[in-house]
Amino acid sequence: MTQEIEIKVEGGVQVIRFLRADKKNAFTGPMYNAMSEALDGAERNDAIGVTMFIGSGGVFSAGNDINDFMRRAQAGATSPEAAKGIPAPSLDFIRRLPKATKPMVAAVDGLAIGVGTTMLLHCDLVYATPAASLRTPFLDLGLVPEAGSSLLGPERMGHARAFELLILGEPFSAERALQAGIVNAVVPADQLEATALKAAKRLAAKPREALLTARRLMRQDPGRIAAMIDAESKAYQTLMRSPEAKEAFTAFLEKRPPDFAKARRQAKG
Repeated sequence: MTQEIEIKVEGGVQVIRFLRADKKNAFTGPMYNAMSEALDGAERNDAIGVTMFIGSGGVFSAGNDINDFMRRAQAGATSPEAAKGIPAPSLDFIRRLPKATKPMVAAVDGLAIGVGTTMLLHCDLVYATPAASLRTPFLDLGLVPEAGSSLLGPERMGHARAFELLILGEPFSAERALQAGIVNAVVPADQLEATALKAAKRLAAKPREALLTARRLMRQDPGRIAAMIDAESKAYQTLMRSPEAKEAFTAFLEKRPPDFAKARRQAKG
């Protein structure tokens, strides 16, 4: 278990806490592995009724650690992993989200970027502070949204709002996320964890079979979300090799604005 993730069970709730605040809780491979193992463990453990995600240091998660993401993508370039588009263990984690049978709750403070936002679409309850800011800069990196958000976003928010968040890349404040139906309530920072944990414990205390059955009926077929995750991953595979994506990642690492027009011109020779 990585020290960048803390996992505890309290009152029937498995709390997954991100502890990489110095890096804005950006996810690394070991962090994804830890979260995947925790979700698998929750499925096998009757003492766990709900899983709750929470950040630390005033940040939920900045999404993928770009350096770690690129390293894993390059390492998998000649392996079966490359065919998946999104490097494992990132893909392994997001594939587990629609398969989770037990409720998931999120407590969001500060930045929630990339998968830090798209994973919220899989959660049943999301609480946020006024400082929460949801952002999905996939297009700015020459890529497409992931974690099934191409399907879940329009279903949750409608096409216009989903397009604004996922494609235009417009940041959503806590209030905007509340209006869009991503967030259930906006609460003061000093009440965030207690509010989310109280709701999670209320769920965990309900008759378990009825809880899981009701959730399954509301969510319907998880297979369609899994299919979208695979489609998004295939698009990733293609786009990660595009001149624009290479320029976007290079510019990000070099801390400069990308020049997509130049990248296209060079690609054409």
